[in-house]
Amino acid sequence: MADEPAATQTELDPKRVAELIDEGAEIIDVRRPYEFEGGRIAGARNIEMNALTASAEEIPRDRPVVFVCRSGNRSGMARDAFREAGYDAYNMAGGMQAWTEAGMALEPPDGEVRGPLPAS
Repeated sequence: MADEPAATQTELDPKRVAELIDEGAEIIDVRRPYEFEGGRIAGARNIEMNALTASAEEIPRDRPVVFVCRSGNRSGMARDAFREAGYDAYNMAGGMQAWTEAGMALEPPDGEVRGPLPAS
């Protein structure tokens, strides 16, 4: 199908995400606040996955939006929902784990990619 290659382009590698950031893309980190505080992409906004629908009006429609999470699963779901709603939405393949593996900087400089909290 002719549409298939375009669909795969909604999964972006960290270097392409960095280029989009330089071009003015909005970065939405859908992780929980403790994950976001541990280490994030400079300039990213934290809107937890469960709050995305309620916060949709705050997300710009006039430029690309890249969703990120720890591994790319949650942000992939966010991308799908926002693309369906007409946004120019993307997912960072591999999430924050891929970002750090690619040698990209975190904020704060000594930040880390935090995993899920253990069940209580």
